[in-house]
Amino acid sequence: MRVVCVYKDNQDYTRSVNEWIEDLRRQTGREIETMDPDRNPGFCEAYDIVEYPTIIAIDHDGSIRAVWRGRNLPLLDDVTFYMI
Repeated sequence: MRVVCVYKDNQDYTRSVNEWIEDLRRQTGREIETMDPDRNPGFCEAYDIVEYPTIIAIDHDGSIRAVWRGRNLPLLDDVTFYMI
C-alpha cells in the first residue's frame, strides 16, 4: 500500500507536518512518501486533493483506502496501519 503526504513548503502548517513526519520516522522506523502538489498536479487531480496537508493511503489497485485532510494530522497508529 502507498501512503503519501501531500503538502506545500513555506506555509504556516509546514513545520507541524515536518515534525509529524519526523515523529513517524523516529517512532516507527518507517518513511512516508511526501509530495508537492505544485509538482504533481495530475496526482492531486486524480485523487481530488485540494486541501493541504492531505495524507492519503492508496491500495495496490489505485483505490483510496483512507484520507486525512487539513491541519489536524492523524495519529501515527492510524497511518502506520496502512503502511504495509
